[in-house]
Amino acid sequence: MALISLQDLSHSYGGERVFDRISLQIEPGERVCLVGRNGVGKSTLMKVLAGEISPDQGRIVRQQGLKVARLTQEVPTGTDGSIYDVVAGGIGSLVSLLARHHGVITKMGQDGGEALLDTLATLEHEMENSGAWQAQQRVETVLSRLGLDADADFASLSGGMKRRVLLARTLVADPDLLLLDEPTNHLDIEAIIWLESFLLTSSHTLLFVTHDRELLKKLATRILDLDRGVITSWPGDYGNYLRRREEQLAVEEVQQAKFDRKLAEEEIWIRQGIKARRTRNEGRVRALIDLRRQHRARREQMGQVRMEITSGGLSGKLVAVLKDISFDYSGRPVIRDLTCTVLRGDKIGIIGPNGVGKTTLLRIILGLLAPTTGQVTLGTNLQPVYFDQQRAQLDDERTVIDNLAEGADFIEVNGRQRHVVGYLRDFLFSPDRARSPVRILSGGERNRLLLAKLFAQPSNLLILDEPTNDLDLETLDLLEELLLEYQGTVLLVSHDRAFLNQVVTSTLVFEGEALVREYSGGYDDWLLQRPVVVPGGSGEPESVKKGKDRGKLKAAGLKKLSFKENRELEELPGNIEKMEEEQQILYDQLANPAAYQGDPGGVVNRQTRLNALEEILAKAYERWEALEARR
Repeated sequence: MALISLQDLSHSYGGERVFDRISLQIEPGERVCLVGRNGVGKSTLMKVLAGEISPDQGRIVRQQGLKVARLTQEVPTGTDGSIYDVVAGGIGSLVSLLARHHGVITKMGQDGGEALLDTLATLEHEMENSGAWQAQQRVETVLSRLGLDADADFASLSGGMKRRVLLARTLVADPDLLLLDEPTNHLDIEAIIWLESFLLTSSHTLLFVTHDRELLKKLATRILDLDRGVITSWPGDYGNYLRRREEQLAVEEVQQAKFDRKLAEEEIWIRQGIKARRTRNEGRVRALIDLRRQHRARREQMGQVRMEITSGGLSGKLVAVLKDISFDYSGRPVIRDLTCTVLRGDKIGIIGPNGVGKTTLLRIILGLLAPTTGQVTLGTNLQPVYFDQQRAQLDDERTVIDNLAEGADFIEVNGRQRHVVGYLRDFLFSPDRARSPVRILSGGERNRLLLAKLFAQPSNLLILDEPTNDLDLETLDLLEELLLEYQGTVLLVSHDRAFLNQVVTSTLVFEGEALVREYSGGYDDWLLQRPVVVPGGSGEPESVKKGKDRGKLKAAGLKKLSFKENRELEELPGNIEKMEEEQQILYDQLANPAAYQGDPGGVVNRQTRLNALEEILAKAYERWEALEARR
């Protein structure tokens, strides 16, 4: 018997129906992924399943005693207390007993006392009789796995950490049907992998919405597609769904084209006048009226986001050089002895647990934050734009248009004047939505607005801090393609494994104890290359590692850098930067028409010097790469 069944369900918010006579059922043990574009009603459907709202019409049949728990996208207001209190709130009637037990344990750690021992014994007897021990074990396991401090104050947490606490609260409820709305938002990769493992091995029946394609592929046993008020079910894996969905849309397109041709032919016929009003043609007239009704009722598929990035001028070949940088925060090491080079066109992913220092590293690379020790050298002609995961660049009280264009009617995108409403339509904002305040937008809409705002600015360096949160799968695919075609440099912080695999050419990974290592390729490539840690050991001894390194150099016929070569390597980035500045000045002079009026010898001299500089720079880069490899 199905856990829950929806029969001919319809619901609207005053306009078009979010659901239009949909029917579905969820069987015990299923892991169902609900997909669809931002704003089609996925969260609304979850609210209906959870019993939080009632549909306009239709019938819902629930198995007797069905227990449902839902993780929302938003943090509910009025939630307070310690993290332990909030998480334990998910287990229902046992929460007060667990909270009292946790409070007594905390007090005993501070002052002890016979009275507290007696109270603890009484509480533990009650917990044994009520089954609270098992519930407490679930609470403590989830707190540990999600890296949560039980005694921290919930109200003082960041938005991302609050969502993590609410996820823990949902998981400990141990419901029959678990509803998760974007559960991986703001989780780091380690927590996402734990969540995957937990859900795969648990007995929960699951309905989830996610933009994380790896999570979708590993968890989903069936996919529900909500599109234009209609829901369709696709058994099997994500790849099968994509293929069959594409086939269905192609068939739909052909059928609609035939329908439109038939309607056009009948409209031409009716305009012939008296022939259409003869008695024997009344049936054809009624058929035309029915065709018109069907055409009016037809809901077109939501358009695709059309994004483009405004290109800035060409940056120098060398974007940033970090040499032996370290950074301490309040005496705590965050980054230790990092040396790396960012070249024009690199697409670098940054991976690590939440709070480890990924944003700090971005700020150091950009020159916004000075390292405690070490040196950062930035390249020339950099035009950076920064995507902040907190979306702090958006003003909640101003409209979408004002956030984008500061009150102007037009913006310039890649040298073309675009009306702001037309440009926002490319990012799926209707004119009415474009005039709405940002505070009413969904998470996905806010992300699209920030992307629209940043992509309108000329850039040759994109810094993206968690850009994939809340985006639907179609928009994610488009963003990937856009970044792959981007000619500038990309620095990307993300916990989306599929996104990293598709976009980045190398990764900087925080591997504990303030150590950051660089690897070629994306997330899967890092898994193959990362050092294997022997349980109970600390890895290879330093002397063994150095011996191996010397052996590799010897086998390759390379020697250690001499003192003179070390000095040369230190000076090369600065020399390259000066030559690139001179090169840019010559480019600008030769691009000026006034340079060709007057002394023709000056133009020839500049062109000769420019050609010579290009050869010198090419040799300097080769020399720098050779010395760097040996070092």
